[in-house]
Amino acid sequence: MTRLPLIIGMGGINASGRTSFHQGFRRIVIDKLTAQARQETFVGLASLMKIVTKKDGALVDGDGNLVLAEEIESKFGQKILAGTLIRKIEKNHFDPDATHWHQKMNVTPTDKPIAFELRAKELPQPVPSSWLVTDLGAGRVSVEIPEQLTITHDSYRDNPIKAAGQFPTGFDPTELYKSRNHPRGLQVTIFAATDAIRSTGLEWDAILDKISPDEVGTYSASIAGQMHDEGFGGLVKSRLTGSRVSSKQLALGLNTMSTDFINAYVTGNVGTTFTSSGACATFLYNLRAATHDMAAGRTRIAIVGSSEAPITPEMIEGFGNMSALANEEGLKKLDGTDTADHRRTSRPFGQNCGFTMGEGAQFVVLMDDALALEMGAKVLGSVADVFINADGYKKSITAPGPGNYITMAKSVALAEQVLGKEALQERSFILAHGSSTPQNRVTESLIYHKVAECFNIENWPVAAPKAYIGHTLGPASGDQMAMALGIFSDNIMPGITTIDEVAEDVHNEHLNIATDHWHCPDMDIAFINSKGFGGNNATATVFSPKVSLSMMEKRYGAEAMATYQQKLIEVEQAQQVYRDNANDGQFDLIYKFGEGLIDEANIELTNDSLRFTEFKNSIALPSKNPFDDMV
Repeated sequence: MTRLPLIIGMGGINASGRTSFHQGFRRIVIDKLTAQARQETFVGLASLMKIVTKKDGALVDGDGNLVLAEEIESKFGQKILAGTLIRKIEKNHFDPDATHWHQKMNVTPTDKPIAFELRAKELPQPVPSSWLVTDLGAGRVSVEIPEQLTITHDSYRDNPIKAAGQFPTGFDPTELYKSRNHPRGLQVTIFAATDAIRSTGLEWDAILDKISPDEVGTYSASIAGQMHDEGFGGLVKSRLTGSRVSSKQLALGLNTMSTDFINAYVTGNVGTTFTSSGACATFLYNLRAATHDMAAGRTRIAIVGSSEAPITPEMIEGFGNMSALANEEGLKKLDGTDTADHRRTSRPFGQNCGFTMGEGAQFVVLMDDALALEMGAKVLGSVADVFINADGYKKSITAPGPGNYITMAKSVALAEQVLGKEALQERSFILAHGSSTPQNRVTESLIYHKVAECFNIENWPVAAPKAYIGHTLGPASGDQMAMALGIFSDNIMPGITTIDEVAEDVHNEHLNIATDHWHCPDMDIAFINSKGFGGNNATATVFSPKVSLSMMEKRYGAEAMATYQQKLIEVEQAQQVYRDNANDGQFDLIYKFGEGLIDEANIELTNDSLRFTEFKNSIALPSKNPFDDMV
């Protein structure tokens, strides 16, 4: 019996806000929300952005004045909206109008040698043979150089790329736990993993008491590692900028660290640990590994996701020099104006000139159907499978290829086999990669066109999160997952409001690429698609909570589901407690530095099991020969 991987929790952060309980999704479609959902979204964002704080059981503004929940939109709504989604890069990242760099200068003497003084210990080693050095005493020397000198000088440049999908203004993960100089990507890993776990309404230790310790898994990665100064960013440039390399920069920069941090400081996991990077499909690569392990019974509970904090001058320049990012001149040319619109830099399937960088961390909690039934876990959806295929021979490593045809076709065919033609044709939608490049809008839409034609799908809804939050690289398909779960929950299909119309070269005869949000009927199936650099294509088939519960009832029966529903009541009450706390800005991040260490001296080992005193259940060792027909 194949176990069904259920999504029972989700958490994270991107430019639209917090992921749990659909806050980020609702920020994107805020104009279509009910009054209650709209108010909750504004309250949660105001707390996240430190516009209001909870004090003595009430919300207060920065001056200590009492603020009622129903007043937040009228008082701070414009500030909240302006401080979320894609916008001009804020100076806590870097100044896009005056980006710091070191300008190379070749200085040539005129009628006299180049002369200067400095501390003796600042002399280069060895001292160039042409330099004339005179000791001035007190540890200082004078230097005369009769020939050309090449130096670098602190300077600033006008960056042609000025917009990004940044975390909401005011959100600072360093204030939420003892971050100990962690790179930004790892700071938000702690936030996102905690958000996902607490959103389940289940105590982590209560889950562990039901299973073997090795039936837990963590599956996560980033693409570029941690590129801030505390990680690889500092490692590669410290010496060149006159600074010292620290002992932590290499370790903290590794792209495995989001997985390692969750194991070591959040869950205390001794089960599966897995890291796979697949460019823009990284989240889906890790989701595939987790779902396959769960379907096979190797893992029963899993934390799956990705984190990335790439809004640094170096990352921006790298992608910009590939002509991959939307820049000022390109945007002005598109709009026929002298001023670029920093809110509309990302335009999937419209007239566009490149993608927009974003930062984000997205995690889901997966649990197999039997354990979810036993614990009364809230079902947000399920993952039928994730398909991954490469492009074959390529002329350009960054160019799209045929692999995405395979992943999409397999995903759609699987959905039809499980749920039938009607569900596929009437109640499915696509979360597109939608990077906002001229090439992507043509090639990706052509795939959807051909698949729709083959499976007789008409007016197929297509949504594209990158229009609002930018391209977060590794977590990008996690952003798509968050939007899919939001659509299942609220029956709102996000349009692409950053474009005026679909571009003429887009193949949209069978597609519904709307330019405004619209209320949709209940949806059964989401296809999450990713076209990553280098031929890293992936597509996930995700079922709605309604479909997932129906499948569970067919497997376990109505009586078992009635018992499950009773257990669910208590779980939903616990979820509401965290939801209320999170909306008040009280996240209680899980960060167990040096806590709960396993005493290796007390490990009990026998021929058939391994037991730790820190866990209720033991770990069974292999007891059968899986190759008994061969030996």
